[in-house]
Amino acid sequence: MTSVDPVPPVAPAREPHHFWRLFAIWGVLSAAADPLFYFLVGPHLPPGDMGSAGAGDQFDSNVLFVIAIPVVFAIVIYLLYAVIVWRSRPGVPEPVAGPSSHGNIAIQFAWIGITTVIVMGLFLFGTIELVTGGGSGGGEGSVAIWTLKSPSPLVVQVIAQQWKFSYRYPSLGGFETDALMLPDDTTVVFHVTSLDVIHDFWAYQLGVKADASPDYDNIAYTRTQQTGSFSVRCDELCGVWHGAMFDTGYVVSKTAFQTWATTTEAKLASATKLLPQFSWTYTPDANGADGGYYPDSQDGYSKVEVYGAQPVNLKSGENKG
Repeated sequence: MTSVDPVPPVAPAREPHHFWRLFAIWGVLSAAADPLFYFLVGPHLPPGDMGSAGAGDQFDSNVLFVIAIPVVFAIVIYLLYAVIVWRSRPGVPEPVAGPSSHGNIAIQFAWIGITTVIVMGLFLFGTIELVTGGGSGGGEGSVAIWTLKSPSPLVVQVIAQQWKFSYRYPSLGGFETDALMLPDDTTVVFHVTSLDVIHDFWAYQLGVKADASPDYDNIAYTRTQQTGSFSVRCDELCGVWHGAMFDTGYVVSKTAFQTWATTTEAKLASATKLLPQFSWTYTPDANGADGGYYPDSQDGYSKVEVYGAQPVNLKSGENKG
């Protein structure tokens, strides 16, 4: 009788270390994508960097994108890896994770720790950027929370009404014009108010955004950083022609701005004399534009409302009332 040698058992194929595979793919793609985005795409993201407020918004967006890209890669890579490697195949047993599928304390702690670090890091980053950047939209508020660093800013009063913006330059003779002209490399303080309903002054490329409310003086500021044009829109539904309430502002050289200001002041001198005394806010009745909300529609000036009650400090650009 012939003896048959027993067939040695075949050792099961060694399962690859999927975690390190996933980590390597994720690490390479993230390390390549983040710098490419930050240096090639980031400088072109809105709102741009014509003003310091806009540049701050752009930087914040870029940082958030740099953080988000690896997170998105981690989700997508894991999904694709699971579909390709762990998918069900005909004639192949269903993949079974084994005891590890019942729980993994290390992964759970790592997940909680990483997500906590990301969330708290974003909280700290957002808070620091909000404070050091002077607030969202350039430091909007009827009383500015953050101190303006520039000792002699250019003050521009933005007066909104249905459905246009007017701009008054109190430190340049007090003329009021439909044109918004700003000098380059200059700190500008916008004092934003309204003559009727609530509007919103949004100088897009400058990164400035402030509500225009009647009887309120909202302050927003930025520092112009390059010449060019920027869009101005009303960003608060203010009536039937809200969508048409927009115009274009310009940042020009300091020499060109001074020439424009001098010429415009002389050209509008006769009209400037007819304007109400400069104040941080105005009652529509005082301008002969009583819409029925304010009292005393008979006289040019209301006997109830107080005009020009807020003292003006043009050196600091702040409302000291």
